[in-house]
Amino acid sequence: MIKISIKVTPNAGKNEVVGFSNGIWRIKVAAPPDKGKANKELIGFLSKILGLRKDNLNILKGHSSHNKIVSIEEINAEDLIKRLSG
Repeated sequence: MIKISIKVTPNAGKNEVVGFSNGIWRIKVAAPPDKGKANKELIGFLSKILGLRKDNLNILKGHSSHNKIVSIEEINAEDLIKRLSG
């Protein structure tokens, strides 16, 4: 299992990985931060770009915050970085 730090920006025009700095991935999601919609969108987007099932991803910390810790199973660090950077 890998844990990554993510700063999420909801209400974006589209879902996209903006970049990586200071150990934090910056990701925009189109969904609003309303009743967990942005969290669901984040998990769906990450599962798509990482090529994993949604149940391999879990928000460990930051359910109601822009700053989140997400655990990811069934991927190694090298592939994770390659896919998020791609």
